[in-house]
Amino acid sequence: MLVKIYGAAVQGINATIITIEVHVDKGIKFSLVGLPDNAVKESHERIASALSVTGYHMPRKQVVINMAPADIRKEGSAYDLPLAIGILAADERIRSENLGDYLIMGELSLDGSLQPVKGVLPIAIKAREEGFKGFILPKQNAREAAVVNNLDVYGVENITEVIRFLNGEIRLEKTEVDTRAEFYRNVAVSDMDFADVKGQENVKRALEVAAAGGHNIIMVGPPGAGKSMLAKRLPTILPPLTLHEALETTKIHSVAGQLDGQTSLIAQRPFRSPHHTISDVALVGGGTFPQPGEISLAHNGVLFLDELPEYKRTVLEVMRQPLEDRKICISRAKFTVEYPASFMLVAAMNPCPCGYYNHPTHPCVCAPGVVQKYLSRISGPLLDRIDIHIEIVPVPFEKLSEAAPAEPSAAIRERVMEARKVQEMRFKDIPNVYCNAQMSSKLLRTYANPDKNGLELLKNAMSRLNLSARAYDRILKVSRTIADLDHSEAIHSRHIAEAINYRNLDREGWAG
Repeated sequence: MLVKIYGAAVQGINATIITIEVHVDKGIKFSLVGLPDNAVKESHERIASALSVTGYHMPRKQVVINMAPADIRKEGSAYDLPLAIGILAADERIRSENLGDYLIMGELSLDGSLQPVKGVLPIAIKAREEGFKGFILPKQNAREAAVVNNLDVYGVENITEVIRFLNGEIRLEKTEVDTRAEFYRNVAVSDMDFADVKGQENVKRALEVAAAGGHNIIMVGPPGAGKSMLAKRLPTILPPLTLHEALETTKIHSVAGQLDGQTSLIAQRPFRSPHHTISDVALVGGGTFPQPGEISLAHNGVLFLDELPEYKRTVLEVMRQPLEDRKICISRAKFTVEYPASFMLVAAMNPCPCGYYNHPTHPCVCAPGVVQKYLSRISGPLLDRIDIHIEIVPVPFEKLSEAAPAEPSAAIRERVMEARKVQEMRFKDIPNVYCNAQMSSKLLRTYANPDKNGLELLKNAMSRLNLSARAYDRILKVSRTIADLDHSEAIHSRHIAEAINYRNLDREGWAG
């Protein structure tokens, strides 16, 4: 008997429906075709054991299974359950008339229980698009899939439940999640707050400007000045995720297998902080079977690179294109996948190997030329993509001992959101531009023209401070954001002056 059952393959962050055709006839051979990888081929042993333990057995006949389309590589153990159900249905051990209504995925243990799988959310979205009535999957993944409305999601613990459900012996309980209620309940939950940070008012202001315009930022300062503490609190002043952004972010984490059984929807902006020993593939994504990297897991959030000069140069250089394009394209001989990578880069570094160059009280012990050599580990093209450079000095005792709390994140976020609303209106008719940091040179000439005094100030600064030519556009972008925070349509000299102060590393002779 020939039956068809349906699963799915994930490519990038999208899914493709896989039709599993199972034919059982006279003979003794088992054949599995359709470009399966080793994990899929090994399913035979898992299925045989699971069926035996649960009171069934593999047919003592010829079994031929085709996974179509046959030109798409099938990867992983998530096909165990649909293959097992297809074999039983083709052997007429279970009813097959309703198989076409459901998409089925799950990894089998030897005792017939189900293990969670990756990429459930994009699969559920595809199942709804293709008009499937329901989605049967491991119970641990049920809440993740239930985010998709107009699709019946059934979380099961073992293969016996699936068999009895398809035979009409039991009814499975649907998993339901109120997506909007879940999202809005968790969207503002955070354990961190800028109120915890004493002093550093100039750095807080720089981070506010960065958040308001979507600008990348680098903080330079000695050990213990608070660089990491400030960076970790940046997501608390960014605008909350929209429902669309949350769904897109959750899809990426689902494909990477980063969601636990209790998470249905990521409601807070991601904050990723990889160690400086990370490889270039782990950062941007890839591998033999491509997976999202840290820059994609930070999509719609923050990527924090602490101790920036300690990263391998090749690792830093592969970020240059994603920083511009806000996506990463990974090409292999037979296929290409694309992952979104729209993130804010926040970097931190010591000013020199000993950490105390320009320190007000602690002497620097680095040899002449070492500071410049240390800074040169970061290439000019990468530094060019960082709009704001800010120096941090240690917080004095008087500030640390103040009893009064600092300004909370909620107050700063309100100002950031107001500035973002202005930018949304400004760029509403321009595709793929949502904030000031994404403006092209053409848009700068349209929306970031300083007044006469501001232009004169910028001219003098370029000359006297020996600012590089690449600093010009960055200063205009940042000054546009500062003007937005100031509720000013025009860019005045005070806005230009503040933006100039955020280009420390461009100053000739800064590092001796």
